[in-house]
Amino acid sequence: MLNLKKEGISAEVINLRSLRPFDFETISKSVKKTGRLVTVETGWPFAGIGSEIAAQVFECPETYKALKSPVLRVTGVDVPTPYAETIEHAAFPSSKNVVDVVRRSMKY
Repeated sequence: MLNLKKEGISAEVINLRSLRPFDFETISKSVKKTGRLVTVETGWPFAGIGSEIAAQVFECPETYKALKSPVLRVTGVDVPTPYAETIEHAAFPSSKNVVDVVRRSMKY
């Protein structure tokens, strides 16, 4: 995230400590404040928690109207986890992936 700060981009980071109960209020406040949402998870993109968060943001009129850009997701690669350590790291999101997606979010 230091790379973003150098570019004048401040990011509000929310670490959901649990999914049950789901803290939508915190996400809603952040989306209304920033107008953006980038989710990060190590799981596959299909049917992941990022998809559920996006769905709830879209279903809430106040958060949907506050969006200035599309909801973007950073996820693991949609493949079975490789066994070889050298390619296993490539299957999961890195800080570079997050920074790149946040930059893309800011272009809208």
